[in-house]
Amino acid sequence: MTGKKSTEPSAQSIARTNKQRLALEEGARAMADLERQAVDVRKNMERLRGLREAKEAEEARNPAVLGRPQGRGAKRRS
Repeated sequence: MTGKKSTEPSAQSIARTNKQRLALEEGARAMADLERQAVDVRKNMERLRGLREAKEAEEARNPAVLGRPQGRGAKRRS
């Protein structure tokens, strides 16, 4: 009775192999999703940077007076 290995895998071995395969596939999907999200974030940052730079260039060409005009302060009541 020397436990010779059989050529067929046990049910536990098959289940473990399937679980590992599914975990590997899930991990690959998750990594692909994260990479896709990172690309989307970089594209959005580039778009927003372009808008900001265009706005700053427009403000540099046409300086607008912001706030209230310079001059006398508010009148005080006695």
